[in-house]
Amino acid sequence: MRVFSIPMRVRFRGLTRRTGLLLRGPAGWAEWSPFPEYGDEEAAHWLRAALEVAEHGYPGPLRDTVPVNGIVPALAPDEAVRRARESGCDTIKIKVAGETSLDADLARVRAVREALPDVSLRVDANGGWSLDEATVALRALAPLRLEYAEQPVAAVEDLARLRSLGLGVPIVADESIRRADDPYRVAELDAADGIVLKVQPLGGVRRCLALAKELRLPCVVSSAVETSIGLQAGVALAGALPELPWACGLETARLLAGDVVERPLIPESGRLVPPVVGLEPTRARRWQADAETTDWWLARHDRVAALL
Repeated sequence: MRVFSIPMRVRFRGLTRRTGLLLRGPAGWAEWSPFPEYGDEEAAHWLRAALEVAEHGYPGPLRDTVPVNGIVPALAPDEAVRRARESGCDTIKIKVAGETSLDADLARVRAVREALPDVSLRVDANGGWSLDEATVALRALAPLRLEYAEQPVAAVEDLARLRSLGLGVPIVADESIRRADDPYRVAELDAADGIVLKVQPLGGVRRCLALAKELRLPCVVSSAVETSIGLQAGVALAGALPELPWACGLETARLLAGDVVERPLIPESGRLVPPVVGLEPTRARRWQADAETTDWWLARHDRVAALL
């Protein structure tokens, strides 16, 4: 096992550093990196996903490449435009809600739309709006031709209410799938036009494939801001889904100031190639965590492994 600690290029989800643990099994290397604030029971899903990769590898791909979206954190409008252009992607996801006001969010999205009129735009609120706030926000955002809004409100019941208003912006569920006791409620309440699948939070590539089959909703695969070792599992999932209607949120390696592999999974012309052979963390020593962080992760691993 190797514990890493890598600075973020920009603050993202409140993080300034990304830490986690790399582990190796008979099928190769995997990443376990639940966010520090998550409890052990939730982190157990993430560990199950890492163990699946390390022990069994990936299912075979159904496509040669995976389209990805560029990601724009909560930046000032000019910085948001620069970040969107640098991604080289035809689809851009912009973070909104939580860290900035609605006026700032609108200015950020509008600036990217005006600078890149032909790209597909989507926003991600991470459940940061109330139902009333989301209603106002989506009405204001609708003229900017959004592909969809990701988790605009936290509760699945509010997702259903928001979607029933017909505001002209499709709704995609993220936290209502990956952090819910019952992800099937999204389909039961007709609360979303699609779902986000994230390998670590949902317990593995094969669990994600089963969930996609059971829910029968369009899927988009996203990362959990992993190193390229963890990111490759998301690319493998996207490559193995029978249908992939949307570009995937897998451009996140650029958010890190470094990576544990020689050639990070950076998209070319907005696309990534599903992995055939696992990546090796040959640069893990460069980003080795300090003793205190390492001890914290190893102790956390032992607690969570006991739950499995």
